[in-house]
Amino acid sequence: MKRRLLFFFSFFILLTACQKEPVHNPVEPTPVPQEETFTFSVDSLSSMSLLEKVSQMVFVRGESLNATLTPEELKNYTSHPLRYVTNVIRESQKEYPAGGVVLFAHNITGPFQLSDLCRQIHSLKDFPLVCIDEEGGTVARIARNSAFGISNFSSCYDIGNYGDKVRVESAADNIGSYLYKYGIDVDFAPVADVFTNPENTVIGKRAFSSDPVIAGDMALTFYDALKKNGIQGCYKHFPGHGDTSTDSHYGYAETLKTWKEMLDCEMIPFKKGIDGGVSMIMTAHISAPQVTGESTPATLSKAILTDKLRGELGFNGIIITDAMEMGAISNMYGVPEACVLSILAGSDIVLMPLDYRKAVDAIVAAVKTGRIPEERIDQSVRKILKLKEKAIARYL
Repeated sequence: MKRRLLFFFSFFILLTACQKEPVHNPVEPTPVPQEETFTFSVDSLSSMSLLEKVSQMVFVRGESLNATLTPEELKNYTSHPLRYVTNVIRESQKEYPAGGVVLFAHNITGPFQLSDLCRQIHSLKDFPLVCIDEEGGTVARIARNSAFGISNFSSCYDIGNYGDKVRVESAADNIGSYLYKYGIDVDFAPVADVFTNPENTVIGKRAFSSDPVIAGDMALTFYDALKKNGIQGCYKHFPGHGDTSTDSHYGYAETLKTWKEMLDCEMIPFKKGIDGGVSMIMTAHISAPQVTGESTPATLSKAILTDKLRGELGFNGIIITDAMEMGAISNMYGVPEACVLSILAGSDIVLMPLDYRKAVDAIVAAVKTGRIPEERIDQSVRKILKLKEKAIARYL
């Protein structure tokens, strides 16, 4: 019976691959074949090896799943785009079962291909969550692809700065609807930064407003609309990247504000989100020397993530780092060691270390030497497994 099911499943993949991509709304995502689904719950934690648990805490760029790519090829990832799952990837995931996979524009050619890629990723060991940056405006991996025929808007600032919740909710409802249809689980949105520095190029009009109260209202409206559509949203970038004059994608970035100044501005959207039930927050690789007394990026700072975000602001959800391949981390630290430092600082998920197997090995070694308590790993993995339980439910 299984052979017959596999035959028809393979035939379906071949058939859909040959069809012309439509330019309008997609069909509902194809359910993951039952024989390939790894169904599990939080109770699975007790049966997982240390390496399996740590792997759940690493979310990767799709190309990193291909163990045959060299470090140089991984850096030139757009030349080797992940657009379908190979047997090499399937075997690699069995050994290092990454907790999630992040898709970018170069991974997406059209509706059928995206829906099928999400299904293939979900069918890998431990059901990796499929993640994307779909903020709308300039950061929209799907809506900016003409093959989808999806309406987009110019920027979050343009739809949010006047405090029009109806307009923001409508935009986010549209985004959440099509993300769900294609099989996306996590949207790294909304931006909860406040656009206070006109020289800021990394955030700019990705933020909803230069007014922290409006930015907070619009961010929560956006997040709730995603949640209503079954999509896990993610506030970013803590403790606020909207006042910096440099871009952490390329190197060192800092804010010179004191904590009191940040409480009166940058923290307003984050506090509103936490009070409103936001369950995932992304860190920024920016330093806040007037807060911590040092130049360590927030992503690696226990003072920022544990003392401020968890302690003072009371956030108990998932803390995910910004991409660890970004210059503010990779130019200053060895990425595997930075992943260890981030977990020690309070992160639950480390995002996109280029060679994630080295990152996993470094974290495992830190646990075995007692540098990171295994219970600390278990705390994070429980949160991730709970998130996966919700995502899996739509396929059962």
